[in-house]
Amino acid sequence: MSGYTVADHLVDRLAELGVDRVFGVPGDYSLAMLDHVTHHPTVRWTGCTNELNAGYAADGYGRPRGIAALCTTFGVGELSAINAIAGAYAEHVPVVHVVGAPALTAQAQRRPVHHTLGDGVFGHFTAMHADITCARASLTPENAVAEIDRVLRAVRDQRLPGYLVVPADVAAAPVPEATTPLPAPVDTTDPEALAGFVDAARRLLETAASPDDVAVLAGLIVHRLGAAETLADLLAAGPLPHATTPWAKSLVDESAARFAGTYTGAASPPATRTAIEDAAVLVVAGVTFTDLDSGMFTQHITRSRTIDVGPRSATVGAATFAPVELPTALAALTPLIAEVAARRTGPAPSQPLAAPTPDAEPAPDAETLSQTSLWREVSAALRSGDIVLADQGTSFYGMAPHRLPAGVTFVGQPLWASIGYTMPALLGTCAAHPGHRGVLLIGDGAAQMTATELATVLRERIPAVVVVVDNDGYTVERAIHGPDEPYNDIARWDWPALARAMGDGEHLTATRATTVGELRAAFAHATEHPDGVTLVQAVVPRDDVPDLLAALTRVLGSRPEPSSSGSGSESSGTEPAPAPVR
Repeated sequence: MSGYTVADHLVDRLAELGVDRVFGVPGDYSLAMLDHVTHHPTVRWTGCTNELNAGYAADGYGRPRGIAALCTTFGVGELSAINAIAGAYAEHVPVVHVVGAPALTAQAQRRPVHHTLGDGVFGHFTAMHADITCARASLTPENAVAEIDRVLRAVRDQRLPGYLVVPADVAAAPVPEATTPLPAPVDTTDPEALAGFVDAARRLLETAASPDDVAVLAGLIVHRLGAAETLADLLAAGPLPHATTPWAKSLVDESAARFAGTYTGAASPPATRTAIEDAAVLVVAGVTFTDLDSGMFTQHITRSRTIDVGPRSATVGAATFAPVELPTALAALTPLIAEVAARRTGPAPSQPLAAPTPDAEPAPDAETLSQTSLWREVSAALRSGDIVLADQGTSFYGMAPHRLPAGVTFVGQPLWASIGYTMPALLGTCAAHPGHRGVLLIGDGAAQMTATELATVLRERIPAVVVVVDNDGYTVERAIHGPDEPYNDIARWDWPALARAMGDGEHLTATRATTVGELRAAFAHATEHPDGVTLVQAVVPRDDVPDLLAALTRVLGSRPEPSSSGSGSESSGTEPAPAPVR
């Protein structure tokens, strides 16, 4: 490598935005470009076993970091990853997908080169990405610097994936080295709209006698827009009763006394429903009610007493104020909550609003594992700093009702709901949080889809506990329809043997647990060996499902037609579609 090139500019800009590794699979169109990654002083290459897994890993990395990078080759590589990019778009995860493409000279001659459709047209795959990325560019030597900067800014600011096609000869083209950083994000809030929102919110909050009459329901978008600390300040100003949706689990400290639990509409615990649905004033922050996140649209939120803060607009009752960005709106509400707190006549309540966890009584070691005991024991074994990744299905909904210790991060994918996501996401999320233990909870059917990435977890020395829930097939699908049909069957795997075939025995412990005591022993071993990987094949009954998931699958199986509002004419669904956000 000699001179400063387009590839250098791209990697430097990624590093500037906080990316310290690029996930992907090499291909001949991207190999020379990857030299600029591997030779960069702060960015490293993390190769995965396939492009879909690399996309999931980048998604896992981008959630805590605020941006991630994925590199694949043209056609076959990028289309293998397109499911992951679509999932990142649905769940507001900023992933830059860099595609190494045939040289411009080959494109100009319309050659039927490999990894194409053979028709001499090279724009097919860019078109396929139009609806699942916020910005796209096909680079030339003339536009490369400007287009890289434009796409990266869009990804950073909109918290959505972007797409860059880098022809092999363009990657090597010389460009001047940037002398200034990318412009900082701009708050687009209109001062008059903000003032109107504050005035309307104050009038509604004046109807609350004390902070105990004001509740907060927080959602995923608070996290994606980097407003978690602002939300914490708002909650502390009361302190206020509050809950999150399952999609936003671990957004707040779930060990706090004023935490009311996880709100899933009619499937919520009674104390949680009361705290949210009966509040004199409810602040809804960054919530998108999806089917699986809302108990199949059974949320009951009364609009006339709701302050609803969305990504770029805020409403009080029926009045909407825009543009008002979510972090700015939450910050503006905090002094208003302090004014309400000043009206409190007695001490702040200290009793917890909800029990720490359901079914908290310890079980004897000899008890056979079930969905109930499995998630109770996993919850009890968590420690501050853990990163819990729960795959869609029994793992996600088994863990959703359990209160997490302070400092635990929870990752799931309940909207896109692509099973197998969490195995590669474990790699990415833990790479973004060096030194933190990953705790992966995944069903056997889901794990079979992406199992090969366990080898990369072992190679990268990611400290983790991997719990493969062995319930002999697609139990969630059995609960919805066809409990005894062959399409819900899978091959039985010996997971400890598979894991041992993949990695270094000194770094790995793999075991099978059929009882509570065996599961406890596995977690105890993991605590004693914090730098290794402990894999547990946790065997539970085939047709056993957590209570929350049973309620959801019963509704899914009956296939009702949801109403337009989801819960009546007085109810608000808040931002009904996951539109692009800043």
